[in-house]
Amino acid sequence: MYLSYFGLREKPFSISPNPHYLFLSERHKEALAHLTYGLGEDGGFVLLTGEVGTGKTTITRSMLEQLPENTQLAMIHNPALSELELLASICDELSINYDTRHASLKSLTDIIKKHLEANNKAGGHTILIIDEAQLLAPDVLEQLRLLTNIETDHKKLLQIVLVGQPELQELLKRNELRQLAQRITARYHLLPLTQGQTVAYIKHRLHVAGCDQALFSLDAMQAVHQVTGGVPRLMNLVCERALVGAFAKQQHIIDSNIIKKSASESLPADFVAVTDTPTKHTPRWLYGLAFVALFAIGVGLSYIL
Repeated sequence: MYLSYFGLREKPFSISPNPHYLFLSERHKEALAHLTYGLGEDGGFVLLTGEVGTGKTTITRSMLEQLPENTQLAMIHNPALSELELLASICDELSINYDTRHASLKSLTDIIKKHLEANNKAGGHTILIIDEAQLLAPDVLEQLRLLTNIETDHKKLLQIVLVGQPELQELLKRNELRQLAQRITARYHLLPLTQGQTVAYIKHRLHVAGCDQALFSLDAMQAVHQVTGGVPRLMNLVCERALVGAFAKQQHIIDSNIIKKSASESLPADFVAVTDTPTKHTPRWLYGLAFVALFAIGVGLSYIL
């Protein structure tokens, strides 16, 4: 609808993950470095957490592109599984044949162990990535820990990447999961983008979509950060609606007024943006202290005069 009007080849702010639009901010690069380091170690678990929409999928996909060719990868996107279902899902992902009618925790663990040992002997490496890992039950997490007991004298034969929302951090603080928590060799909590990164993000996506014109004014891009808190997914929603709104008004430059109206139309009514530099309100007791100090000074001056 608005593509030709703004000189765009395609929609620059679609919320669908598209590797072509990959934008690695400094925070994303730092997270990627931590995770890559963790996978380079011989430990069992690597942890990536962050709020919804902050770019965990972006980091995961970037990490996959850097894996060696001899890596066998298993990915689980819906971890609301029982212990048996989890092991069966791992077998499915790694193309391990098993008897579905007589499968048990022991039988599946045994064949996974044989597969990992054979893959290691052949010079391969095996990684399991679990998305939305905050949905894992404690007993399922314990089963994962037991899988990392499969090892040689030099390294563990299965590395596990847990990707989830902040609730995952709280889950791993539980006493019964302390052994698992001690096996995490690298962890990173992904924060939203800063204001400067937000500006760079918007320009990057417009450039990839075929437009290098300044469609968003500087105050508009700053407003995007203010109303979304720097969360990329929310930024996409607001910017997409802003392009539609500007086209409807036949306006070539998007200003902060359009952004604020777009935010009210596209973001949840109860959404409150959280940024790196929250507004600090002066505590009331400081006003009281200041009043007492001024009163004391006034009394002292009265004696002098």
